[in-house]
Amino acid sequence: MPAAPSRIPLNTLAVPFGLAGFAETWSTAAPALRLHPAVPQVFWAVAAVAFVWMLVAHALRGVRAHERLVDQLRHPAQGPVAALVPAAGMLLGLDLHRFVPVAGTLLVAVGVTVAAFFAAWLLSTWFEGRLALESVHGGYLLPTVAAAFVASATTHEVGLAWLSWPAFGVGVFFWVVMTGLLLIRLSFRPALPGPLVPSMAILVAPPSVAGFALFLLTDHRVTLFAQAIAGLGALLFLVQLALLPRYVRLRFTLGFWSFVFPAAAVASVAIEWLRVLDVPFAWAPTAVLLALLCVLVGWVGARSITLGLHHALRQAEDVLQAADDEDAQPGPVTGATRSV
Repeated sequence: MPAAPSRIPLNTLAVPFGLAGFAETWSTAAPALRLHPAVPQVFWAVAAVAFVWMLVAHALRGVRAHERLVDQLRHPAQGPVAALVPAAGMLLGLDLHRFVPVAGTLLVAVGVTVAAFFAAWLLSTWFEGRLALESVHGGYLLPTVAAAFVASATTHEVGLAWLSWPAFGVGVFFWVVMTGLLLIRLSFRPALPGPLVPSMAILVAPPSVAGFALFLLTDHRVTLFAQAIAGLGALLFLVQLALLPRYVRLRFTLGFWSFVFPAAAVASVAIEWLRVLDVPFAWAPTAVLLALLCVLVGWVGARSITLGLHHALRQAEDVLQAADDEDAQPGPVTGATRSV
């Protein structure tokens, strides 16, 4: 009798989340480029299909897996990444609201509720004192920071504004806490396993999503707070540029989808700044940003599809699983096992 399969690594949820962020960038760029409203909807449709497909794939594998879902959610490396489900759902709900307001609002509300309860539960498991600093990676910004800022922006847009500032406050508080924890881990503990290195790109997402949300909450005013967030975002973007040589040396894995949403968030907030500042000929830098993002998404998508065509997706999942398990192990780790 064949052994029961393992669950699909939760890192793969970065696929629909990244595609939703990509679609949102198209929606943000559409006015400046005078695109027909139907153009961004093509990418929203792709993101929705990927979201449903990924949820179904996880559910079907989970029925046959030997591991319980709760064990996967409590996994030190994988657990926080599950926050991508409600976060992606909120983004898709925002787009759905443009066509079916009631359904879109409901999807956003469900996403916010699931994200809040999951974050509270996850924090309670961390408070048991069994979390090793070595387990922390960029994904730890997702449950309480990224999800909160996404909730702030989407609730404002679908008419649940009474939730927007509270969500923003949660995001700001945990942004400070979790970023500090992550910087300590990255600076003073062994390097991340190669497949998890792309998660460092998530550092640039919070200031980008927070800046975008703040524009929505303040009627697109250039406040001092918005400028401060932009300054921090610019610094963290420069950090990502400095990390490019390390990223280039990485062997491709499904973990590269962790690059997509942060890149989309940076592009979206940059395009929004161009609009708010009423920059002349803003369509030109907008087109460049969108083109660069398309190249990234196209390359990551093509490489992922190639894995599927070569029947190598299971091996790719095993690579992510091994990296998650390695990252979850406390104690000193040799440079050889952490090489990129």
